[in-house]
Amino acid sequence: MKTVLPTALTFSLILQTTLLMASVPKIPLRDFFKNPEKTGYQISPDGKWISYLAPYERRMNVFVMPRLGGESKRVTGETSRDLAGYSWKSNDRIIYLKDNGGDENFHLYSVDLSGENLKDLTPFDSVTVQMVDVLEEHPDEMLIGLNKRNKEIFDVYRINVKTGAMDLAAENPGNITGWVTDHDGKIRAASTTDGVNTTLLYRENEKDKFKEIITTNFKESVSPLFFTFDNKYVYAASNLNRDKQAIVKFDIANGKELETIFEHPEVDVTDLNFSKKRKVLTTINYTTWKRERKFLDKQIEDIFKSIESKLPNYEITLTSENKNEDIFIVRTFSDRSLGAFYVYEVSGDKLTKLTDVSPWLKESDLSEMKPITFTSRDGFTLHGYLTLPKGKDPKNLPVIVNPHGGPWYRDQWTYNPEVQLFANRGYAVLQVNFRGSTGYGRKFWEASFKQWGKTMQNDISDGVKWIIGEGIADPKKVAIYGGSYGGYCTLAGMTFTPDLYACGIDYVGVSNLFTFMKTIPPYWKPFLEMMYEMVGDPVKDKDLLTSASPVFHVDQIKSPLLVIQGAKDPRVNIDESNQIVEALKKRGIDVPYLVKENEGHGFHNEENRFEAYEAMETFLAKHLN
Repeated sequence: MKTVLPTALTFSLILQTTLLMASVPKIPLRDFFKNPEKTGYQISPDGKWISYLAPYERRMNVFVMPRLGGESKRVTGETSRDLAGYSWKSNDRIIYLKDNGGDENFHLYSVDLSGENLKDLTPFDSVTVQMVDVLEEHPDEMLIGLNKRNKEIFDVYRINVKTGAMDLAAENPGNITGWVTDHDGKIRAASTTDGVNTTLLYRENEKDKFKEIITTNFKESVSPLFFTFDNKYVYAASNLNRDKQAIVKFDIANGKELETIFEHPEVDVTDLNFSKKRKVLTTINYTTWKRERKFLDKQIEDIFKSIESKLPNYEITLTSENKNEDIFIVRTFSDRSLGAFYVYEVSGDKLTKLTDVSPWLKESDLSEMKPITFTSRDGFTLHGYLTLPKGKDPKNLPVIVNPHGGPWYRDQWTYNPEVQLFANRGYAVLQVNFRGSTGYGRKFWEASFKQWGKTMQNDISDGVKWIIGEGIADPKKVAIYGGSYGGYCTLAGMTFTPDLYACGIDYVGVSNLFTFMKTIPPYWKPFLEMMYEMVGDPVKDKDLLTSASPVFHVDQIKSPLLVIQGAKDPRVNIDESNQIVEALKKRGIDVPYLVKENEGHGFHNEENRFEAYEAMETFLAKHLN
């Protein structure tokens, strides 16, 4: 199965098409970043209610409405911060997550559909919650992980979502990093780490002690997804003895792969779905340049085909279903649209529109996101995306290079409000899935180890040279902007390749690899040895980390820099931004620096998003003309 990507030759056609397009209006910046009128639709287990998120006092809260018609009513009333996520717990109760100002110490709340009987189920300071098992067959109970006993590890508790009463279900001995339940909600498997090696644990029942099944270096993994329907084996994502992760059936009691369900020659496959009602595997999703789907079940395939025939030219996802699996919530999207939500009823093959997510944006005014490939200086095939501004001759354009965060993450083909804003302002946007980006196999991932600011940064620089070589970029008008690791890339680009960029924007980025390692959240510490192997050991690799930390090389920065930071960021401490700003000030360079006290790793509150992107827009207009 070979995926065909556009080549440089194809780009001549893209450029010609762009030339023929009429000029587009300047879209108000806030239209890209304001809260949707309605989004996040879900359906209740009995199919009688539909829930959604909508603004209340500028914050996204849960509303519900009868599926067959009637008035909507607000269920939650959070005013300090958007909900981080929500779901149905039963036919008459909603659960949701919220942190405090971006500190990522998430609390779990539950509330009746009436909005009454609101309960903070985890009212603990400096403690965060993990979802272990929602226990759909038990309307009043669920399994959660809490790090309240030890900030570095999570114990499992069985909690009553109405009263908040909880009992310890499994105590973490100190090295368990993940728990797996069977279809009866019993904790049957777990994974441990010593920082570098991962061990898969298993037990026949909850009365037995866990036994070690298989131990691998973190570079190899067997990651259980869920148990087979007889609770005997597991389906897992595995890269044992292979470069690309595949979906396998795994004999967890004996540590043996039984069957390869699906693998792809070019990309990792990590996602498998199933019908809870019919107890059959349904779909496998994976991403080449675009998300693709393999069907394992005719019934769900027929549903998708029917919906796709009614909604051509859009990506389709089923985001929620009732317990009977005959009523679905459908979400559409594309590279130029946040799409819409629909209700699909299997009986009668009926599709009913609920809402457009951002009706104020016209797809015809937005830019297409095209896949690209080029070769790095040391021979890697690199993939990425290029978004060209509409209505402009795509030659000698100002360009924004936008490296993703992670760094063990990847850019995908989807709607991106940042990219669309920049393209609407006349900039081409280049996104490179540099080495280490996930989804391209183990070899490509491992090639990033201890390469922050080195070959990983070279891949981004090679992308700049590629777009200049194609004639698309004005070499004097290239900016670099990114968040998190992308913010680090901005600082690395400005220091290590200062002649490449006219300006840069660092959004919650790392500046000092030594201090970064010391200020990670406590629940990351079990993985610290792995981080040392992937990024560098502060003692053994002192010279490497010094050479790769932009704060020690600010004397090489030649171009203007904008820095944006959330004061409560638990991942990239505010000290990372403070250090780079202070170091530049000592050289007599004034650095515009935007800090928000009620934000963490990225700005979530609407008014803060507006201010951040308005600052970016002004900065880029000034320095890219």
